[in-house]
Amino acid sequence: MNEIKDKSIAVFLDELASKAATPGGGSAAAVMGAQSAALTSMVCNLTIGKPKYAEVETDMQALLDKSEALRAKLTEMIKADVEVFDQLMTCYGLPKESDEEKAARSEQIQAALKEATIVPLDCAKACAEAIRLSRIAADKGNLGVISDAGVAVMAGYAALKSAALNVYINAGSLKDRDFADAKLAELESILQGADIASEEIYQLVKEKL
Repeated sequence: MNEIKDKSIAVFLDELASKAATPGGGSAAAVMGAQSAALTSMVCNLTIGKPKYAEVETDMQALLDKSEALRAKLTEMIKADVEVFDQLMTCYGLPKESDEEKAARSEQIQAALKEATIVPLDCAKACAEAIRLSRIAADKGNLGVISDAGVAVMAGYAALKSAALNVYINAGSLKDRDFADAKLAELESILQGADIASEEIYQLVKEKL
């Protein structure tokens, strides 16, 4: 079976729209984040080598290295989200006839929920980085493709907020409230200022059009 990242967009969207539990919103968030990073890379690639932008070439090459590494990370997260959700669904399907089975099932569900909280939290971190990288593209990129830096920040912001929703829903089902509260606090730290930063970058791009 092909990995989800190797499927066509049409197939991915068909699966996203289907009754199947996966792929779902978590994978969609990772896709949006990967698109953000890819668009930043596009701006870099269309700036590097242009005589008009020679003075920012070193900066754009460094940005390209970061955005491509981030794109690879977020692409892998598409699969990670599917795997952790499938694992959680398997745990919900465990037998629960005896007290021992109920206890074992509950323990495994809680372990899976912890992992299902960590995966979108990691995605949120990566998406916040995508937003930060898009600012450099917006600030220094080729004006001919500067609108793509704007799309990059919007995709990154949508991805960040989408990943956050997956953290909230899974953390809300955790019995280990110390763990849940720690992860939610980490998420709030990631989200802090992202809305303002994204709007600033969007306006920076708009002013250059």
